[in-house]
Amino acid sequence: MTKSFVLKEYLFTFIFWLVLAIVLWFNFQSTTETYLAMTQAAIIAAFSFTFTHFLTNKLLPKALREKKMKRFLIQLIMVIFMLSLVFSIIFTYLEVEPKDQLPENFRDQLPFLWKGFYMSLPASFLINGAACGVKFYNEHGRIERDHILLQQAHLENQLKLLQDQINPHVVFNILNHIHILMKKDTQLADYLLLKFSDILRYQLYHCNENLVFLNKDIEHIQNLVEVEKLRWGNELDVKESWEITHKKLFIAPLLLVAFIENAFKYVCRLPGHEGYVEIICKEENNTLYFCVENSYSDIAIHKKKDRTGGIGLHNVQKRLKLQYPDSHDLKIETNNNVFKVTLILKLSDHNE
Repeated sequence: MTKSFVLKEYLFTFIFWLVLAIVLWFNFQSTTETYLAMTQAAIIAAFSFTFTHFLTNKLLPKALREKKMKRFLIQLIMVIFMLSLVFSIIFTYLEVEPKDQLPENFRDQLPFLWKGFYMSLPASFLINGAACGVKFYNEHGRIERDHILLQQAHLENQLKLLQDQINPHVVFNILNHIHILMKKDTQLADYLLLKFSDILRYQLYHCNENLVFLNKDIEHIQNLVEVEKLRWGNELDVKESWEITHKKLFIAPLLLVAFIENAFKYVCRLPGHEGYVEIICKEENNTLYFCVENSYSDIAIHKKKDRTGGIGLHNVQKRLKLQYPDSHDLKIETNNNVFKVTLILKLSDHNE
């Protein structure tokens, strides 16, 4: 429970009882002397607070925990009767008339006490009902706040899990490329190892934040594309277009990586087929347009159905729903052996 929430609860309770005491004082002052009216109001407010505090802070929470509300209703009625009895004693023995007008015999005073008790029942019921209402209101606010905190923690855990699923996959692919090239072209492997260090540095030191600068994330993607281009050489036709005008925009880290990986993983490389990958990245008016298109073969896709190729795009869709629920438009199209992913994303220039 946060300090601000506790402070608001105490402040609300204090104002409630202060207003009640002032209302009682004004009501009594019309028929009673000022000092006596103040005394009656203070005594009634004190007893009311004591009884209702016990009711709402002891009996009610216990009834809610044990789910025994019927027992609480009986306890509520008993408290109302007890508080009405206290009111009756106050109204009977602290009246405007002198005390000697009351019968000396206690048995003869019972009608006065009974009348005061009967007249006090509505007030006692309203006071206890209002106190229980205030308590229910505070409990509802506390439950709602806890629910929001749990929901935020759950979303953060989901995002962390999805991001952790992406990072090892990226590292594995690049290490596998370098391992193959070490046997064929050590100079190229050395260059790719430098690129890999930049990629790994970005993932280790920048991707722990919820949002990163767009230009840094795009630079990371460009390094990945460069690795793939150098690996496949002339076997693939790779076209790129990068237009980022606002470099201080923020984006969720590693959100776009899966599109690049998916394109190079499933691009057609069968003999006699010319594969291509086309990447268009454009930012305008705080809106990112990201499109990745690649050729593919039904045979190649069928062979990789039992692999984990679909995890990347599936994770991106989850992350977009969690982090950009109302500010993204994702289209995945397959037509004539062409696979195309188009993402339109509304970005912010605040790291929130």
